[in-house]
Amino acid sequence: MVEACEAPITVPRPKLNWKMVLFPLVGLAAFFAYIYLFRVDIPQIIATAQAADPLPYMLAMLLSVIEIFFYTISWRVLLEFLQIKLSIVRSYLFVWYGIFLDIIVPAESISGEAVRVYLIQKEKGITSCGPSTASLVTHRLLGMALNVIILFAGMGLLFVEGQASGIILNLILALAAGITSVLVLLIVFSFKEQWSLRVVNSLADFAHWITRGKWKGLVKIREDACRITHSFHDSMKKFGHSPKPLVLSLVVLSVTWVFNLSTTYLVFLALRWPISWSVIFITSAIVLAVKSIPIGIPFEVGLPEITMTTLYASLGVPAGISATATILSRLLTLWLRFFIGLGAQQYLDLKSAVTVCVDDDKVENSKYVGTSS
Repeated sequence: MVEACEAPITVPRPKLNWKMVLFPLVGLAAFFAYIYLFRVDIPQIIATAQAADPLPYMLAMLLSVIEIFFYTISWRVLLEFLQIKLSIVRSYLFVWYGIFLDIIVPAESISGEAVRVYLIQKEKGITSCGPSTASLVTHRLLGMALNVIILFAGMGLLFVEGQASGIILNLILALAAGITSVLVLLIVFSFKEQWSLRVVNSLADFAHWITRGKWKGLVKIREDACRITHSFHDSMKKFGHSPKPLVLSLVVLSVTWVFNLSTTYLVFLALRWPISWSVIFITSAIVLAVKSIPIGIPFEVGLPEITMTTLYASLGVPAGISATATILSRLLTLWLRFFIGLGAQQYLDLKSAVTVCVDDDKVENSKYVGTSS
């Protein structure tokens, strides 16, 4: 087995700045412009939200947080199989940090996972790069597979309930085909090491060409990238030889879907509006299916709200209820998570800064003792 990342490289932590706040604000503005243009009565939305039953909504809030806990456990199963020991609390904090970054960085499908690799590498050492990346890629593949299953389950419920619409069915089939294609492509690259190495070398050759050979550290970066790739594929081969952790992770990940769908159902229950499970299945699956495609598009604020409102309305829910349910749902699945994630980010960064200060003090004290002696 090839040892990964022996050279002292680091995965850069994404830096936060004020410009990142613009994307959530622009997304919110786009959503409210959307409901205004389609003549949705905003005062009616406010009145409907104020009349909502608080008990189901509070339960929905609790389930939304528990969902992330089971999501963390599902990922942690894969980490432990690859010999990366991370406590449940630590894993939970890392996931919340990633969620926070997903919201403010316009690359939802890669930013949160990148910061988790950084946090693990920082805590466990550089040799954790390949295995941690393998755990995240595998977790993504399992999630995408579940997305396709939920899409077809929702389509089946539509047929049973006699609500099948040509446009919705075509959208489901198109998304299922798209997700499946990306899923197959990722699986192929995950187990074809030579293909991955060709991509790494091609990117390095392009960087060499574009910089005209003036990038002095490029050779080292190429070597480190190749070592990470070797380690990543070694970890993926372990999953291929032992599917038990994959099955366990998939089962736990399925539980997160139960909480996700139940959260939406409870929001409609709070609004005292009877909602079909097929509507919940289809809407949740379509939104999460698009977000799961790793193409780095900003799909966290604005577009999900517009998509959810449109789908609810197209499936027979009145426009006012659709918009209200969307807003109340996103308060839980976006803004509540934003502030919890912000808290996790602040805690982890503060603890890291304190640790660095303590380590620096120890170094200074050791120098002083050495001088005195």
